[in-house]
Amino acid sequence: MKNIKNDAGLLTLSVRLVIGWTYFSAFWRRTILANKLDPEISGYIGEKFNHFLPNALGIKPIIEYLVENPDILWINMVIFTIIEGIVGLFIIFGLFTRLMSIGVFSLAMGILLGSGWIGTTCLDEWQIGVLGIATGFTLFLTGSGKYSVDYYLIKNGFNITKQKWFSWIGSGEIPNKESIFPKIILVSSLFILGITLFTNQIFHGGLWGTLHNKSVKPKLEITNGKIEKNTLSFTVFRTEGVDVYGSWVISINLVDEESNSIIQYNQEDLANLTKENITNSYIAKIKPGKHSLIVPLGAKAKLNLQNEIFHNLPKGKYKIRITDISGIYWEHHLEK
Repeated sequence: MKNIKNDAGLLTLSVRLVIGWTYFSAFWRRTILANKLDPEISGYIGEKFNHFLPNALGIKPIIEYLVENPDILWINMVIFTIIEGIVGLFIIFGLFTRLMSIGVFSLAMGILLGSGWIGTTCLDEWQIGVLGIATGFTLFLTGSGKYSVDYYLIKNGFNITKQKWFSWIGSGEIPNKESIFPKIILVSSLFILGITLFTNQIFHGGLWGTLHNKSVKPKLEITNGKIEKNTLSFTVFRTEGVDVYGSWVISINLVDEESNSIIQYNQEDLANLTKENITNSYIAKIKPGKHSLIVPLGAKAKLNLQNEIFHNLPKGKYKIRITDISGIYWEHHLEK
């Protein structure tokens, strides 16, 4: 750190400040500017986490477990928010920079795997994830320079800086063999590039094949359709579409093999459904709105619709047809 011109930690100061604020601002938004940690208030961070579920890569079982268990989810959202605040603040001030850079890398990896598929225009979450991974790795290599708490501690000879492990969690020169160090950087950088290209292809088809964006229009999956006595039941799971608003279902129709309508639930019928008709699985909930049935991204529920018509239906093949306000519809085949 004696030669300021060659102080890599100083040269990455702008990166350190921006990436630090990026993470600390998450804590600031959720606790100071708005209360996003209250499960009873609109905008609860747990619902956003639920949006990640349908197309998460590798960590889908973890997300599903959390959104199925609201109390455990809340604890994890609080811990996650505190960690983001600490990592961001320490990075800004340059305290234990290398340890915090591992936090940046890990948080960015979680964002990438969980929500890298989300983004209606510019592949938003994927870009945040891969750039966070790259900057976290860079800050680990450089540490903090002249304008940092690490530098102040080293300059003033604090005992902690004389420990062999300090250079691995703080700043300063990393103990290494000069012949091996460039190879470690090359391999690590190629690994990060590999993660970038792999996830770009998996989430968006960015390398070959057809480009796709799962955030553009809604998609509903219909499963487990049954007609028993006077009840039609089935499960609806919204797996794609914009995360900031729901799919508005304006019609649920049961038709026969010739597409003749047996019974149709229109907008007014769907708006008047009760809790007895909808059994939600996750934090994001399917619920009746003023003029339709609202299905948020990541929401999954079993619908039970009662009518004597179902009891008197002859045995045969039928289809459930669910129609969105945009005109898109989805079908599911079942037999009585």
